[in-house]
Amino acid sequence: MKRTVTILTLLLIVILLPCLKGQDRITGLNFATRSEVIAKNGMVATSHPLATQIGLDILKRGGNAIDAAIAANAALGLMEPTGCGIGGDLFAIVWSAKDQKLYGLNASGRSPEKLSLKYFADKGMTKIPAHGPLPVSVPGAVDGWFELHGKFGTMQMDQILQPAITYAREGFPVTELIGYYLTASARRFREYPNFADTYMPNGHPLKKGDVFKNPYLANTYEKIAKGGRDAFYKGEIAKTIADFIKAEGGFLSQNDLTRHKSEWVEPVSSNYRGYDVWELPPNGQGIAALQILNIMEGYDVKSMGFGSTEYVHHFTEAKKLAFEDRAKYYADPAFNQLPVAQLISEEYAEERRKLISPDRASRRYDAGKLEQGNTIYMTVADKEGNMVSLIQSNYRGMGSGMVPPGLGFMLQDRGELFSLEEGHFNVIEPGKRPFHTIIPAFITKDGKPWVSFGLMGGAMQPQGHAQIVMNLIDFGMNLQEAGDAPRMQHTGSSQPTGGQMTNGGEIRLESGFDYQVIRGLMGKGHRITYSRGSYGGYQAIMWDEENGVYYGASESRKDGQAAGY
Repeated sequence: MKRTVTILTLLLIVILLPCLKGQDRITGLNFATRSEVIAKNGMVATSHPLATQIGLDILKRGGNAIDAAIAANAALGLMEPTGCGIGGDLFAIVWSAKDQKLYGLNASGRSPEKLSLKYFADKGMTKIPAHGPLPVSVPGAVDGWFELHGKFGTMQMDQILQPAITYAREGFPVTELIGYYLTASARRFREYPNFADTYMPNGHPLKKGDVFKNPYLANTYEKIAKGGRDAFYKGEIAKTIADFIKAEGGFLSQNDLTRHKSEWVEPVSSNYRGYDVWELPPNGQGIAALQILNIMEGYDVKSMGFGSTEYVHHFTEAKKLAFEDRAKYYADPAFNQLPVAQLISEEYAEERRKLISPDRASRRYDAGKLEQGNTIYMTVADKEGNMVSLIQSNYRGMGSGMVPPGLGFMLQDRGELFSLEEGHFNVIEPGKRPFHTIIPAFITKDGKPWVSFGLMGGAMQPQGHAQIVMNLIDFGMNLQEAGDAPRMQHTGSSQPTGGQMTNGGEIRLESGFDYQVIRGLMGKGHRITYSRGSYGGYQAIMWDEENGVYYGASESRKDGQAAGY
C-alpha cells in the first residue's frame, strides 16, 4: 500500500511540475501562472475577451494593428464602461514597421477656458471635487482615434466601429468583474442625471451574465463613423455635452470641445541593463517608472532575489523618491519648462540613490533641486510588424457621474487632478491639461521592438511598469509570469494635487510574499498591509525576432484575454 501511494505521489509530481511555472527557473517564487499565447500573424491583448476577438477579427480582415486597436477600444468603451469610454482620454505609443521608429500620441483633453483658480478661491474650496460637473475636462479619446487612424490606419472608420455598434444594439453578456464594478458604480451614481437610463436597464444594476444593450452609444458611434471626429467635437454631440454640463453648473463649453486637438509627442527613454524602456513625457506620469528603474539599476537586483526584504525595501524607497518629483514637476509642458531630461538622467538617479538607507525606511523625502526650464490598457501587433501600446480611461472608474442625455457614455473627471495651490506646476489654469495617471509603455532592444506593455491602475502604474521590467530583465520571467507575479504597491506619497508625505506611507502586498520578508520590512520601519486592493491590470505583447512570432500575455486578475492567429 505504501509503495502504491509513493508511486502515485511521484506521478503527481511529474505531472504537476511543469505547471509550477515561475518556480522551476527562479528561486523563491511562489505563485500560479499560465502559458503565454504564441502566434505568427498577429496578437491582441485586452482586458475583455470579446474586445480581443473584435481586434483579432479586424486583423484577419486585413486591417493593421492601429485599426484593430481602435476597434477594440471602441468595444471596451461599451463593454467595460467602468474603466474607459469616449468620455475619457487616450495615450498611445506606436511602433511603425515602415519607419522603424516609435511615435507617441497625447490625446488628453484640457480644462474649460472659463474655469480658473479664482472660481475655487472665491468658493473657499481647497480641492476639486471627484464627481459632478467641475472636474470634467475635454474628452480626448475620439480625436485620438482619428489621429491614430489618419497617420497609420488602413480600413475605413465605419468598418472599424461596426463591431462595437453591433454589440451595442444586440447586447453582450456582462463579465464577472465588470458586473461587480457596475453594481458598485450604481450605488454611487444612480441618482445622477441619466445614469440609470443608460446603465440600469429595468431599474436594476447590471450583474454577471446580464445581457446589456446600449442603443444610445450605438447611435453615437454611428454618427462618429459617418461624420468623423467633427461629429463629436463640433456637431450635435458637442452641443448636447456642453448644454448638459452648463445645466449642471459646470464650465465645459462647445467652444472647448471645438478647439480640442491631440498632440504627437516624442517618447522618452532610459536604458535599463541594455534595454531601452520608453514612456511618454508629462503631463503623464510615465517618467516616474524611468526614474525608479534608473535608481534600481545601481543595485544588483537579481542577487537580491524576487520578493526579498532587500528588494522590496529598495524598490519602495526608489518609488518614494520618484514620486516626490512627480508631485512637484509633472504637469502640462505647454505651461511650464519641465526638467524631463534631468529627471531621467543617470547622474540625477545616482544623486537620489545616495539618499536611500539600506537599513531604514525614510518617512519623508523632498523633491530634487533641479534647474527649471480605473482605466483599460490594451496592445495589438500585426503581421507587418506594427505594434500599438494604448491606454484609455475616464478616471476613478466610470468617471464624473455626468452622463449627457441620449449619448450612452459618462464624462471623465480628470480635472480633479489639478492642484489648487497658486504657483504649483500643476495648478488649474484655463485650457490646461491636468496631471495624468494613464501611461502606455514600450521596450526596445538594439533599436528593435521587444515588448509593448502597460499596467493600468492610477498611481500603481509607474510602480507596476518598473516591476514588470525588472521581472523580465532581472528575474528572467516570461511575459505571462512577469504579469502574474505578486505585486507590491506603495501608497501615501506626496501628490501633484498637493500634500506632502510625512509618515513614510504604506506598502501593500499581494499574497505570495513570505512572512519572514514582511517581518524584515517591518524591522526597517515600513508599515505593511496585506490587500486584495488595486494592483493594476496588465497586458503585453513580445516580439521574438529569431523565430518570427509574437508572445501575448493578459492579466490573470481581470477578465482579459490575449489571442493571436
